[in-house]
Amino acid sequence: MTTPPDGSGITVIKLGGSTLGAHDTSLRDIAEARRGGRQIVVVHGGGAAVSAWLQRTGVEPRFVRGLRVTDAATLDAVVAVLAGSVNKQLVAELGALGAPAIGLSGADSMILQATQYDPDLGFVGRIERVNPFPLEELLRLGYLPVIAPIAVECDARKAQLLNTNADTAAGEIAAALHAERLVFLTDVEGVLASDGRLHRRLSVPEANALIAAGVAGGGMIPKLEAAARAAVSGCATRIIDGTRDGALARLFAGDKLGTTIEA
Repeated sequence: MTTPPDGSGITVIKLGGSTLGAHDTSLRDIAEARRGGRQIVVVHGGGAAVSAWLQRTGVEPRFVRGLRVTDAATLDAVVAVLAGSVNKQLVAELGALGAPAIGLSGADSMILQATQYDPDLGFVGRIERVNPFPLEELLRLGYLPVIAPIAVECDARKAQLLNTNADTAAGEIAAALHAERLVFLTDVEGVLASDGRLHRRLSVPEANALIAAGVAGGGMIPKLEAAARAAVSGCATRIIDGTRDGALARLFAGDKLGTTIEA
């Protein structure tokens, strides 16, 4: 396996939601970067695939404050789709592109440990701790971990799986690994101001102010919150349009794409 180039650090890449399965070049770019020696961890979502699975089985997806209500039946679907079909399809595609990918969920080796925090949401977890050791070992051995955001209940007496937000999971993993960079691949150019102008750089206080003012909303909120979490460990975050051909390759080459949230 190739040794990472000096100073490259770890890059955590969040795939999912609007870009997952969009037939862009992201997986090709990831595989090429890994073959070039970069240490990469992929965290993925797949909410649309979960909703489609539920609807096929006659269960209507429900959301509270933008978060999926996860009862026992929905949790079964979340685990089966995210840790199963979505995760293994990504691993297979990356493998076909020459990247040594290994699929995991956050429950493996208790990588993601969480607690239930809202009875209205059911089996949805807030991440309390990250065990980075398995990921560090896989990276040391030259592998590319691909992680589904399924956590395990912190209470060791419970064998309870929990659904977690993939953006949040990416930020927590980036912080625990002391990653150099966290990249969110989305379907917009980056963080936009109220007049539609792209913010090229934001400090964490500036990002928080955009959330408080309602300028940043919807799916951008957990990304900015995750960026703030990663910034604590010195990790800068980049939010870019992952649907554009070669976007990740351009980013790795040094192009100033999207919005940077400063460490």
